Amino acid sequence: MEIPSARYDLLIIGGGPIGLACGIAAQAAGLTYLIVEKGCLVNSLYRYPQNMTFFSTSERLEIGGVPFVSTNPKPKRAEALEYYRRIQQKFALEVHLFEEVTTVNPLDSGFEVITSKSVYSAQYVVVATGFYDIPCLMNIKGENLPKVSHYYNDPHYYAGQHVVVVGASNSSVDAALETYRKGANVTLVVRAESIGGRVKYWVRPDIENRIANGEVRALFNSKLVEIRPTEVDILTPAGLVTIQNDFVLALTGYQPNFAFLKKIGITLAEDHSREPFHNRETMETNIPGLFLAGVVCGGMNTHLWFIENSRVHAEQIVKRILQDQAKASPALSRIP
Repeated sequence: MEIPSARYDLLIIGGGPIGLACGIAAQAAGLTYLIVEKGCLVNSLYRYPQNMTFFSTSERLEIGGVPFVSTNPKPKRAEALEYYRRIQQKFALEVHLFEEVTTVNPLDSGFEVITSKSVYSAQYVVVATGFYDIPCLMNIKGENLPKVSHYYNDPHYYAGQHVVVVGASNSSVDAALETYRKGANVTLVVRAESIGGRVKYWVRPDIENRIANGEVRALFNSKLVEIRPTEVDILTPAGLVTIQNDFVLALTGYQPNFAFLKKIGITLAEDHSREPFHNRETMETNIPGLFLAGVVCGGMNTHLWFIENSRVHAEQIVKRILQDQAKASPALSRIP
């Protein structure tokens, strides 16, 4: 067995905003820690569309007590990337990027954490991996064609093309509007009878007007059933419709890495939510010393947790760790 390269009080899996918040809280409490991120810093935010505007105001995205100053009423992706990059620099957070955690093994005391580059040991582990890495598939014929994407970045790429956007969420509506405005012929395919209820309030009138004017074609109570190189089949209330198509943006949502959660021993709910078990006061899972933080806590209910309401998880976790350490060594208690 490979000898662990380093030992920490706390190892944090995930270098997103909540993972960084956990690092800041650990640092403030005098704990040794390491943040391990499989991609770039705040990788999920980096993969957001280039022109995305957050639903939240900037102050609700702040961590570490550092003001997030934005030139807009609601910040954009580029501003958020700049803010969290400066957070990492300001606190000199110890972060290992482009290093994926493959498994977490319990030891007699603490955990062994194996990554794509090394092996670490830690007394405690936090999983703050979000939910943006694994798309919810449609499981239809042709979904694996190169023209199909479950992520959307920049609208210019689709100029002059026949584009099908699947879904009725913020990401779907943004993609439909932006690609339309860059000259795409857009068809929006929605399973429900209307646009989603959580669509940003300042965007909803725009998409509804574009649909009413016939500028964006919307097929409600419909679903994509087959994708071919130059066309797609859509099942509508009026029957099967075949339309010309160059690209499909299947923005059907995302999910946590349940396979990884199960692999490391975290119990998942047996209902549709598949919510990972955790104590909502301490964020500790069914495995003592192993915690969850951020949007991963909601399982498939990805609308429950956001940066603004899960920032507190960092303080909850560190408080629980300090309590645990105080019980083990009362003389070394660091609990405020």
